[in-house]
Amino acid sequence: MENEYLPTRASIVNVSDETPDVKTFTLRLLGKDRGRFLKYQPGQFLILSIPGYGEAPFTFASAPDKAGTFQISVKRAGALTGALHSLGKAGIVGVRGPYGNTFPVKEMKGKDILFVAGGIGLAPLRSMISSVLRKRKDYKKIEIVYGARTPNDIVYGDQLKEWQNFPDTCVHLTVDMPDERWGGECGVVCVLFPKIRLNPKTSIALVCGPPVMIKFAIIDLLKLGFKEENIYASLERYMKCGIRKCGHCYIKGKYVCSDGPNFSYKEMKRLGIFS
Repeated sequence: MENEYLPTRASIVNVSDETPDVKTFTLRLLGKDRGRFLKYQPGQFLILSIPGYGEAPFTFASAPDKAGTFQISVKRAGALTGALHSLGKAGIVGVRGPYGNTFPVKEMKGKDILFVAGGIGLAPLRSMISSVLRKRKDYKKIEIVYGARTPNDIVYGDQLKEWQNFPDTCVHLTVDMPDERWGGECGVVCVLFPKIRLNPKTSIALVCGPPVMIKFAIIDLLKLGFKEENIYASLERYMKCGIRKCGHCYIKGKYVCSDGPNFSYKEMKRLGIFS
């Protein structure tokens, strides 16, 4: 019987610097497991490990790729992420997964979609954004609202410009601390909400970022008229083992790692999260 705790070896095939402390890693599984991640869904996650440094969950930051590669974007914040940042191309890591649920993909078709992200929280939404834009005709208006701490902390800078060029697609940016070159909006991500031109009553919103950002973004989205069942947030920060064994993410009968990590606000209220 396969040991579900045992990771599969993966090779780093490319590393891209997003900001001074965020890198995007392109990975490929090695050996007979190479095709395992071909069918992961946007919003799902993997557990990455480095011997001697431990393991941690990371949501896929890329849309599923037939070539068998997949991406995660990682902020350097501790021993494990520091060790990962020190690895270059051809470095070897361990991965388990894919785990968790996806975003409401079927429900999103034919509707307006709002993506709300703060900081590195754009990474978990990037997989869904890329998937939606690949089938742009299946959706109505798309708006992406993104806030970063400073202009230097904006991730996927070139891709944000590419997304803006898709039809009926708008990208709105803000930073908390502008520099002398910044000519855009300033403040937390919610200052961008007045720019939204979607119909709140029929749109779906996907939110990801620091917990305090998610909380206040949801409050403002409800004020705009978004329905509780149409607001979804990624709660990956609550997870640890990924396979409902450690109990770290257990909340009122639910395991975030297996029942989530993506929940509607209606579900989160029942669990006592952000309510």
